[in-house]
Amino acid sequence: MNSHVLKSVSRFLALVCLVSIPFTLGAQNSAQRAAKTPAADANASKWDIFLGYSYLSPHGDDTLSPAICGNCGNPTHYYDEQDVGGIFSAARFFNRYVGVQAEVGIHEYSGGVYGVGNNDGFTTFTGGLVLRNPGAKFTPFGHALVGGAEVSGPYHNPNTLGLDITAGGGLDYELNHHWAIRMIQADYEYMNVNFGTNSTGLLYNLHGSLGINAMRLSGGIVYHSGEFTPPTPVTLSVSVNPATIYPGDPVTATAVAGNLDPKLNAIYAWTGTGVTGSGASATVATATLAPGSYTVQVQVNEGKPGKEGLKPWQSASASASFTVKAFEPPSISCSASPSTINVGGTSTVTAGGISPQNRPLTYGYTASSGSISGSGATAEFNAAGAPAGTVQITCNVSDDKGQLATATTSISIAVPPPPIPAIAAASPEMKRLEARLALHSVFFPTAQPRVEKPDGGLLPSQQGTLTTLATDFQEYLALKPDAHLILSGHADVRGSVEYNQALSERRVARAKEFLIEKGVPEASIETRGLGKDQNLTADQVKDLVEQNPDLSAEAKAKVLRNVSVIVLAQNRRVDVTLSNQGEKSEQSVRMYPFNAADSATLLEEKNLKSHSKPATKK
Repeated sequence: MNSHVLKSVSRFLALVCLVSIPFTLGAQNSAQRAAKTPAADANASKWDIFLGYSYLSPHGDDTLSPAICGNCGNPTHYYDEQDVGGIFSAARFFNRYVGVQAEVGIHEYSGGVYGVGNNDGFTTFTGGLVLRNPGAKFTPFGHALVGGAEVSGPYHNPNTLGLDITAGGGLDYELNHHWAIRMIQADYEYMNVNFGTNSTGLLYNLHGSLGINAMRLSGGIVYHSGEFTPPTPVTLSVSVNPATIYPGDPVTATAVAGNLDPKLNAIYAWTGTGVTGSGASATVATATLAPGSYTVQVQVNEGKPGKEGLKPWQSASASASFTVKAFEPPSISCSASPSTINVGGTSTVTAGGISPQNRPLTYGYTASSGSISGSGATAEFNAAGAPAGTVQITCNVSDDKGQLATATTSISIAVPPPPIPAIAAASPEMKRLEARLALHSVFFPTAQPRVEKPDGGLLPSQQGTLTTLATDFQEYLALKPDAHLILSGHADVRGSVEYNQALSERRVARAKEFLIEKGVPEASIETRGLGKDQNLTADQVKDLVEQNPDLSAEAKAKVLRNVSVIVLAQNRRVDVTLSNQGEKSEQSVRMYPFNAADSATLLEEKNLKSHSKPATKK
């Protein structure tokens, strides 16, 4: 009896091993299928029809002892039989994985240890649940069935109906969408029949209820009908912005998922250095990141919420990279104004620091002689104690990352001119130059120079006046280095106050520009625009005409007949005043250049096109 038990256990373990093989291959198949594109996965069928050849090995006997049975013969045995036959099944699936199955198996005795002539046979008809995992090449399945079995006992005993329970599984090799080969189907069957207690008069009699354990191996052809289209796979893409940064700059990652089912939940999972996020977007903390390339990964899981969280049905992954650049060092420019000073003088040093990443900057300055002070973008150089010559100024700038930039400039300390002897200040040459500098004022045509052409307005005769003035003044500076020329601009009474003020400022600016072009130092010129204030009156103009030595009595009378035009022209001028140490000399002679070749242009009246008041005429 123990040997029978050991054989049953061995057969059961062998069946378990056979059934596990398809599911192991199916798991590998699922992994391979997941790694491929969705198009590589075949559609699942709605109906699977199987027809195949089958081998059945039953095992069982009755256990009634002679004390119970009396002289009813030897117990009935099913040991090591070889029943072969066919098997047919039809499965209807509700989705790609779950369905119901009906199965019929017919097996007849083909030989065994108990001799020849045994008419043992088994006909089973069962139904139940079937599960599968459809793949592009392999489809593992398993089923659990219950139904009936018609068993013919050994040695010509009559057919008897009983219970049949079947559990097992197998593996199909897919040929195409409609055909597959069932490589193996391994099942365990338990049948229970009640043969009663009547004696048949044969050598072996059937007694009471008999339990039969059977192992069944099958193989054959599977036909697929109908299809379950696989769900559209979820897609996922991710982008990072910006893609190139410096440490500390913000980075945002955005995931875009496609083909999501609005009825299901989608959960995003982000990974990566410094990455935090729970939805479709995430942020990256970059302050502590070293220069290099970094990757942001995201996975989306779509499924139905359960008690323990999401039950994932589909998922997709994506990644994107961003680059952290090293901070660039700052740059700096350095300049001094003025670049030439006298002994003991001062100069302003300006440093232009630029950080490509707008980092905070710190400035510093050094000088080869003298002293310099300042901590911002400007500093003051003081030449006190420095000898005449060139002083090297160094401008330094550093950012908060310790990166440094340096630039230099130079300041020339001029040798002071020797003091002018008192006799030279009162020399005839000094007096002659002062007299020559008291020249006629410079006159401008109406509304000149214009805003759109500020370098115009100086007629040739007036340029000649300024040229002579520039030559004399430069000689005068050699004797009086502190002398200045004061240019005062005027405009006639026509036009608004604002217009005339701007016009007078343009006139002095034009005169100053011309003098600088002729060599007069800019620092020796002062300008002021007076607009139409301090205009000469008609009586003052008449006096000037009467005093003009260049006009004859007849010419004077002719000019005075049109005195209103002369008054306007006389006030379109720039007066030149010589100043020494804050003291003004007499004002320039305001003699109008009636004898100049271009005097007609100076006298010409034109209508103001703009800026004038409507009630006044230019």
